[in-house]
Amino acid sequence: MSTYKSLLLEVNEGIALVTINRPKALNALNRSVLSELAQFFQEDIKTIENCKGVVLQGSGEKAFVAGADITEFTELKPENTEAFIRLGNDLFRFMENYQLPIIALVDGFALGGGCELAMACHLRIITEKTRIGQPEVNLGLLPGYGGTQRLAQLIGKGKALELLLTGEMLSADEALRLGWANYLFSKEEGMI
Repeated sequence: MSTYKSLLLEVNEGIALVTINRPKALNALNRSVLSELAQFFQEDIKTIENCKGVVLQGSGEKAFVAGADITEFTELKPENTEAFIRLGNDLFRFMENYQLPIIALVDGFALGGGCELAMACHLRIITEKTRIGQPEVNLGLLPGYGGTQRLAQLIGKGKALELLLTGEMLSADEALRLGWANYLFSKEEGMI
């Protein structure tokens, strides 16, 4: 099993709880997080005896994953931008087609790449404070990890296009009503 810099891993009765652990950065996706998630899903999960599934969450009180770490964008050059986008695309496609269930436990913001990560999971469980969106348009960008397709598949083409063009967020109730989320639970029900 690998040693992770940005992830925490617990295994309980065959369920792997993977926590993205960058709370000061609102768990923003960077190369390290994406590489470690790829390492976990493509290799390390195989070492978990009788693994039945994965729950993916973010640490801290504010965000599941608040998007991509835009501080890394300033360092990207054309020759490594494509590799960065491909890393996320390949990982999310791998997760989407994984043979075991992957559940996103979304408590707080799931924006941009974080929304895309949650949509690559098989199920999404949210809390009352969850807010989802694809605000890349506010930076003059498009979602880079398949968000345009997955969002439309989950909530319909018209509403997806509206969110992609305006950068607006959905509340937890709206995300549940539109089919982005599978289940809304309160903190009183307990966390996984």
